[in-house]
Amino acid sequence: MSNPILIATRKSPLALKQTEKVRQWLEEKLHGERYEELQLTTQVDERLSWSLEKRGDIGLFTKELEEALLADKATLAVHSAKDMPTTFQKDLCIAGYLPRARANDILVHRSKVKDPKLIATSSYRRRMQFALINQSADWITLRGNIGTRLRQIAKDKKADATLLAAAGLDRLGIDRYEGLKFVELSIEKIVPAPGQAAIAIQCRERDLIKYRDLFCEKTKLAVTLEREFLHHFGGGCQTPLGAHYDGEIFHIYHPKVGHTTYKFVLTDILEIDGLLSTILNDLNL
Repeated sequence: MSNPILIATRKSPLALKQTEKVRQWLEEKLHGERYEELQLTTQVDERLSWSLEKRGDIGLFTKELEEALLADKATLAVHSAKDMPTTFQKDLCIAGYLPRARANDILVHRSKVKDPKLIATSSYRRRMQFALINQSADWITLRGNIGTRLRQIAKDKKADATLLAAAGLDRLGIDRYEGLKFVELSIEKIVPAPGQAAIAIQCRERDLIKYRDLFCEKTKLAVTLEREFLHHFGGGCQTPLGAHYDGEIFHIYHPKVGHTTYKFVLTDILEIDGLLSTILNDLNL
C-alpha cells in the first residue's frame, strides 16, 4: 500500500474544516490515494497578544506549514489564501484553489445594540473602510478563532461588534448566535482582502505536476490577480488594501484613492501584468 498524502493544517476549527473540504475534493479527483492530516500550531496561534498590523502579517500563519513541506513531513499544506505571503520559501508553490465561497464581510453586533460604536477587529483594512461608514466608531483588537470572538462579543461584552469573513462563518455553519445580529456588508462598501474566501493548496515545486490541473481555474485567475496587486505594495497588511475580482469587476480599496472599480474579463494569467500596469498607472500608485 502506498504512503498516505499528508496534509499540513493549522488546528483551528476553521482550518480543519477547510482541510476537510480539500480532502473531499482530492478524493473525487485522485482515486486510490489515502490522506492523513498533520495538525500544526503556528506562533501566531500561540501569541494572541501579537499585533498583526505591527508585525506585517507576512507569513505569520504559514511559516510552520511551509517548513513541514520543505522537510518532507507533509505533502500538501492548506491555507486561507488571504493569509499567504505573496512570495514563498524556495521550492514551494501554490498547486491551486478550491472554488471560492462568498467573499464579503459580516458585521456581527449584539442584538440590543442598535448603533454599535466599539468595534473589535485586528484588521487594518476593515477598520479603515468601516470607518467611512461609521465615522464615530472606536476600535479595539480581539484575536482568536471565530467561536472565541463571537463569545467575546455576545457574552463577555468586550465590544459592541466585530467584523468577520462570511466564508468562515459559512464553512463552520454559523448563521446565528444567541444575542447577536449578523449584517451582511457589500463588497462595494468593504472590499475584501486579496484572496479572501479562497482555500489555497500549497506543495513543493517538484510535486506540482501531480496537482496543478485538479483545482478551480476561475478562482486561480482571480486570486492571482489580487495577490499580484497586493505584491506591488509589499505583500503585508501595513497598507489597508482591499482587492477582489469577481470575474467581471475588479474592486479596489486603497486609502490614497478610496474605492474604485475596473471592468474587464480576465482569461489568462499572462494578461495580469499588463492589466495591473494600466491600473496602477491610472491610480498613480
